[in-house]
Amino acid sequence: MKNAVVILACTGLLMVACSKKVIPTAPPPPASLEIQEIDFDYFHGKARLVFNDGKKEREVKAHIRIRKDSVIWMTFTVIGVQGGRALINKDSITIVSTVDKEYYVFDYPSLSKRFNFEVNYQAIQAAFLGNLISPRQESDKISQGDNFNLLEQQRATVFLKNFINPTTKKLEKVEMKEANTQNSASITYSNFQPVGEKTYPFNGSISILYKTPAGMVNTAITLEYNKAEVGDKELKFPFNIPRKYERR
Repeated sequence: MKNAVVILACTGLLMVACSKKVIPTAPPPPASLEIQEIDFDYFHGKARLVFNDGKKEREVKAHIRIRKDSVIWMTFTVIGVQGGRALINKDSITIVSTVDKEYYVFDYPSLSKRFNFEVNYQAIQAAFLGNLISPRQESDKISQGDNFNLLEQQRATVFLKNFINPTTKKLEKVEMKEANTQNSASITYSNFQPVGEKTYPFNGSISILYKTPAGMVNTAITLEYNKAEVGDKELKFPFNIPRKYERR
């Protein structure tokens, strides 16, 4: 579980889904590309996650809470038994395994070095919400495809392609590739449902290909929400590490 969650955080990801369809409207011209993003004070969701690293598949149920621009909190259960929890803040990512009685702490500089592109809290939060992982800049390129408007971004050695549905104005796919290592990731969002005044993806999938000393590793992650809420009601983020747990 540790590796899967770290990969999620490092590539800036998590996604989402629904049962209702968004009512179509006339698509905007690419020159004035509009993207509908989620704004919020607090987010709370419940989801089913499946991790597959090519060798083993693991399924967990997750509770996810977010306080805007501050903290992401998660707990994981397997067959009704809590298996771990994670806390992502602006400085680091802490993951606790209640099964193995151990924990891990990762800072962003070391994660950025590992994946050869910048990892930070804002990118992770954006990926959880289905927002742009990298904010727009004047140098970004906009073009129109057959089914999507395309926003292309160059950030240092990382090239990003953002596929925007011209009707719903929602981000439906992100492709990222790092030029030097060929590390890559794609995130797909689907099944959008109204949450507050916006629409939110309740289903998502992530495919990650990254280099390790043992070779390239391909990890797939799917996520299925059964609940997602945004609002200004304050949420709690309880998190502690028992003294007997060993840091790895």
